[in-house]
Amino acid sequence: MQNRSQLVAIGRRGSFWIQRYVWREQVILPMAGFALLLAIWWVVALFRRELVPTPPQAFVDNLDYILHPFYRRGPGDLGVGWLLLASLRRVLIGFLLGAVVAIPMGFWIGMSPSAMAMFNPTVQILRPVSPLAWLPIALSIFNSADPAAIFVIFITSLWPTLINTALGVASVPQDYLDVALVLEMPRWRRILKIIWPAALPYVFTGLRISLGIAWLVIVAVEMLTGGIGIGFFVWDEWNRLNLSAVFLSVLLIGATGLVLDLALRRIQSWVTHRPATQT
Repeated sequence: MQNRSQLVAIGRRGSFWIQRYVWREQVILPMAGFALLLAIWWVVALFRRELVPTPPQAFVDNLDYILHPFYRRGPGDLGVGWLLLASLRRVLIGFLLGAVVAIPMGFWIGMSPSAMAMFNPTVQILRPVSPLAWLPIALSIFNSADPAAIFVIFITSLWPTLINTALGVASVPQDYLDVALVLEMPRWRRILKIIWPAALPYVFTGLRISLGIAWLVIVAVEMLTGGIGIGFFVWDEWNRLNLSAVFLSVLLIGATGLVLDLALRRIQSWVTHRPATQT
């Protein structure tokens, strides 16, 4: 009985320290980081009182946006919820189109030395081009802001997924492929049973990078093209010198990007049956 009581006591102490560690790592330290960020914002606002609002002032100024994110008060007067949804729609359409093109092409390049030799120079030339450099070309082709923005997202999200997919396919251990040849597996079966599972982590890494870049780019694109979207909202509020709304937009853009990455990580864990890395 005494040994059992000692084991129970040790287990309780271990559980206490584990809970304390989790609480510290997942609650206290993240809150300390946000508090530091707010403190820096507050200090800057004290030195630029004429333009930069303090955090409490920004909260009060944005109370209507926060309490009524989906209001409609006119053709151009929409809540930030509708603006976020409009931007998300463009990002997801362009991102999905990019994935549909990049994943099969990445498989082809990764499996074929001839395709690698053919497309690698082109990819390396186009990959460093700034996304906004594609905007005038897209506007001239589509003659409309909305499809032009989607095209820019498409071309932006193409490269990380394509490169990572090709790298994943090319990195499949040769021993696996040799075993498949010994077993006389048909090509389609080798792709489905060996290459695809081995390349999946690389594919999802490329998808996460592509989605993050796409969400960054849409804000800049909407600033230039106008219309309904969170990017144009930021630029419009800045022209009105309403920095409180700009700070709210920054928070919403960051939180939305985090949610998108978390969702893609959850899909990755579900598909690969392995935990996704946080980076």
